[in-house]
Amino acid sequence: MSSNANTQSQQTGSKRPRRLHHAAWVTRDQEATRQFYEDVVGLPMTACWNEKTPTGREYCHTFFEIGDGGAVVFFQWADQDENPIELKSPGHLALECDAETQQRIKDSLEAAGYETELKDHGYCISLYVFDPNNLRVEFTVDHPDVVQIHTDYQADAHGNLKRWLSGDHQVNNDIRSH
Repeated sequence: MSSNANTQSQQTGSKRPRRLHHAAWVTRDQEATRQFYEDVVGLPMTACWNEKTPTGREYCHTFFEIGDGGAVVFFQWADQDENPIELKSPGHLALECDAETQQRIKDSLEAAGYETELKDHGYCISLYVFDPNNLRVEFTVDHPDVVQIHTDYQADAHGNLKRWLSGDHQVNNDIRSH
């Protein structure tokens, strides 16, 4: 770490994000993606969330856990054929932190003129911002019961993906505040 970074950290008296929470990209084929990451690479699929954006656009996203508890995540839009999204999209980078650190980052971003968005996903609360390079960055605080939530949802992750792939896009995130 540079001495400048050390000085800045000491001046703010605050902690940094602790680890990569997840990195996310768009996919056109959730099943091929699952086979690659779970069957070939060996990352267990720990969640499959079927959701809707506030505008009603349906999507499915799957989480494949890496060794430190972070995840590689893939989104598939229900209307991908009608409204294609470039697969080389940057996705977003998510860093896990505690609530105090998230609030400090939010305050700092807004003081610097950045527009932020806070979303309660149920299993975590996410603060979103676009960096100067137009990369979407997320600072996320896990729900206190995130381990149990992931355990509960992992049991039916494969079933949820099968339902999504068969055309059943019913929202399955019953812990998200709407």
